[in-house]
Amino acid sequence: MRTVVITGASRGLGLASATHLYQQGWRVVAAMRSVEAGLQRLRTATGASADDPRLLGVKLDLSDLASIPATAQAIEQAVGAPDAIVHNAGVAAAGAAEETPDDAWQQLFATNVFGPVALTRALLPTMRAAGRGRIVAVSSMGALRGMPVISAYSASKGALERWAEALSQEIAPFGLGVTILVTGTFNTDILTEQTPDYGDHHGAYGALYDGIHSAGKAAVAKASPPEKFALALGRAVVDTRPIVRRTVGADAGALAFMARWVPGRFVHHIVRMAMRIPPQGALRA
Repeated sequence: MRTVVITGASRGLGLASATHLYQQGWRVVAAMRSVEAGLQRLRTATGASADDPRLLGVKLDLSDLASIPATAQAIEQAVGAPDAIVHNAGVAAAGAAEETPDDAWQQLFATNVFGPVALTRALLPTMRAAGRGRIVAVSSMGALRGMPVISAYSASKGALERWAEALSQEIAPFGLGVTILVTGTFNTDILTEQTPDYGDHHGAYGALYDGIHSAGKAAVAKASPPEKFALALGRAVVDTRPIVRRTVGADAGALAFMARWVPGRFVHHIVRMAMRIPPQGALRA
């Protein structure tokens, strides 16, 4: 029986992914902060019984690095070496770089980078011994190009991708591989109430916020359902090449194409126009 560990499995993309893989016959280890509430959502979504051995929950707080080895030990005791680890849990924050406080930067990097690194390090010995396994890093369009007003989030996802790329070459000789999923806009809580906004909308960057939020409303209206992401993840966990990068969503695919084939100065201009950012010098006193 194939086993997948999914972080952030209690809602959004993680909930949809855990449900899909369970329905595909995987044993799902759902790693989340609130195990009881999260498992109840998963059982409702999957129809699993309370004693179903194919749906397990473990407590995981990625921002508490000291607790992660115990979580990894609990996973190994329950299922041995997992066939796949999906680093889905993540947090976001809005606000210009100047206005985003230090503790927000630290929280984003702890959850989006340091936590996934720590969990992977703790589980790799058993996966190497088994000679198989897939690490799936859930990234974002913000990692393809630094995005204004979410600079801290972009930086953390960019760091996650560079780590995943390096990791792929380190673990490939042992029979393991890495897949990076660059996600577009999906209809989850991260688009709304879960994302703190540190921007001063009446301050120096107010004109940027007005334009970006106006453009963002149109993007949110076209956001894809989480189930579409789950289908892409179902393909990612069975990848076999040492490293695979996939885009999920038309917007992510379009930005990836531009980032690869269009000169950077033109991409900068396209992003500025799409996000309705004033041109250079327009906000000088």
